[in-house]
Order: sequence, then C-alpha cells, then structure tokens
Amino acid sequence: MFFLFFGVVFLVFNKISAAKKILIPTGLVAFVLMAYPISDYLMKPLEERFSTPSVMPEKIDGIIILGGGEDLKRSLSWKVAELGLGGDRYIGTASLALAYPNVPVIFTGGSGLVSLQNSEGEGALARQILTTIGIQESRLIIESKSRNTYENFKYTKVLLPKPQGTYLLVTSSFHMPRSVGVARAQGINVIPYPVDYRTNADELRIFDFDLFDHLKALEPAWREWVGLTVYYFTDKTANWFPKPGEIVEKKSQKVIPGFYSDKVNTFEP
Repeated sequence: MFFLFFGVVFLVFNKISAAKKILIPTGLVAFVLMAYPISDYLMKPLEERFSTPSVMPEKIDGIIILGGGEDLKRSLSWKVAELGLGGDRYIGTASLALAYPNVPVIFTGGSGLVSLQNSEGEGALARQILTTIGIQESRLIIESKSRNTYENFKYTKVLLPKPQGTYLLVTSSFHMPRSVGVARAQGINVIPYPVDYRTNADELRIFDFDLFDHLKALEPAWREWVGLTVYYFTDKTANWFPKPGEIVEKKSQKVIPGFYSDKVNTFEP
C-alpha cells in the first residue's frame, strides 16, 4: 500500500517515469503474491520446528493455552463469543482437557491493542469459550494482563500450581518456536502441542490466485521472524530460533544441546 500510494501521487503530478518505477515492480510483486502461495516458504520452517509428541505423556501438571484464538474486537462489537484464525488453539485445548481431565487449564493473554487493554475482555471471552466447549470453570486459571508472548509467561509463571511441573503448551504452530524459547528462559517446563497450521503440502501448492489465503500465512510469518529476532537481541530468549532438544540454564540463558525431548530441564547453578 505504501508503494502504491506514492505511485499514485507521482501519477497525479504527471511524474510518469517515477510512477512506472514504483508501480510496475509493485504490481509484479502483488501478482506473484496473489497467484502463488510463496508465503509458505516463509511460514513452513516455523511450523515444522516443533511437532506434536509422537507419544503423549502419561502425566502432566496442566495445559497452557496462549491467547490469540479469539476475535476480541468482533466479540465486543457484537456481544457474542467469536473465534479468529487461531481458533484451533481452543479445539486443541478441548482435546487435551478430555485426555487429562484432572489438570488445570491455564489461559494467558490480554490485548495488544491500546484501546482494548485493561478491559480484561480477552480473559472473560476465553473463560466463556473454554466453558462452552466443555471445560469446567473450576479447572480454569485465567491471566489477562499480558500484552505479548514474553508477558504471557512472565505473568503465568506465578500462577502455575506447580512451578517445577510439566505443562502442555498450546499455540499456533508458527508461534511455537518463540513461545518455547520464552518459556525456557522463564524456567517453565513445557511440552509443545502445536495447532493452527497455515501452509500447504508440496503437492497442494499450486497457482490458485487466492490472495486472501496467501496473506493468512504471509502476514503472521514475517511478524514472527521479526519477533524471534527482537526477542533474541533483547535477551527474552536464549536462542534466535529455538528447537527441540535444547536445555537452557536459567540465569545465564546458556543453550546446551541435549537429548531430543520437548520437555525442558532447567538447571540451577
């Protein structure tokens, strides 16, 4: 939109040559984005980094679901619970809650929008959705102050029933590397349970001219890569692209290669 705007401005002022230099490349890029899901190549490494455990653990101490699966603005606008593109987070959580009926379900997430902060709207909405899908309210622990992934774990850590326990972590697959990285840095033991995949299998990746579908992968993918980079350079994670099998020493945040396991062991010096 930025380049399109300036291209139009040049046209208005009869700067045809300058307008061509902006509008032609912009048009070509837009055409490629519309015609083919090249966004998959940016998104797929994020989605493939962590996978659902091949064998589910016999015992866990809770299920953590990160906010983002609900559509807070539409829910507040229409006074009805609305799920967003990440609604699979709730489906995955419901499935796990059935498999582990005696553990707490911990929701963490507030709004990143200034106009919606401090309203506790996302926490109330999450409570409504989670109880609607069959999870008893007595099992719920709701944290609604956090505005980003770092604060999700910062504020959730003090609410955990067992600080050194093991928790299944539910979030979108592309968001899992950064989420696991922050959890490890905070000393929270999590087992990733990724949901909400946005990319296509290789054999299904075709020229389909479905711009909206392509943007559903492109927009969160580039934001996630930026987020990974910012979190690494601000010491919120110990590794730029966290992966399975790393053990993080809590205070120095030193990354130690370990045996393949999504469960993280935190060593205290």
